Amino acid sequence: MKNKTVATWLAFLGGPLGLHRFYLRGMGDIWGWLYPLPSALGLYGVMRAQQMGLDDHWSWVLIPLLGVTITAGALSALVYGLKTPEKWNAAYNPSTDAEATPGQSNWLTVGALVCALLVGTGTLMASLAFSFQRYFEYQIEVTPKNTP
Repeated sequence: MKNKTVATWLAFLGGPLGLHRFYLRGMGDIWGWLYPLPSALGLYGVMRAQQMGLDDHWSWVLIPLLGVTITAGALSALVYGLKTPEKWNAAYNPSTDAEATPGQSNWLTVGALVCALLVGTGTLMASLAFSFQRYFEYQIEVTPKNTP
């Protein structure tokens, strides 16, 4: 029995590692195994920025990958948490009744949805702002100063 609340919290908290995919589809899920790669690259970008400063071009290319995986996990949490019990049980608990308890929402599900919405939108906006700022700063640096 796959519980909607557990899947929603796993997507929110463990989304960058693909934990929600493993919970719902098992360890053989290829997409679940692909989640940690961009997360690790993003963390590597954060470490490069701490060691070499924000002028390091690789760091500002890699850091948004972490933001994308966090946002993807939050979006998955929203999708899981907002599924109707009938659709949830049909997809993940096909041998049970359409109104079975694992597909029902409760206050913990709502809490996960609120957290996912807050963190997901904040991370998405921060990643976009960081990427655009670094890109435009780089464009100013490479543009010759004495051009007509």
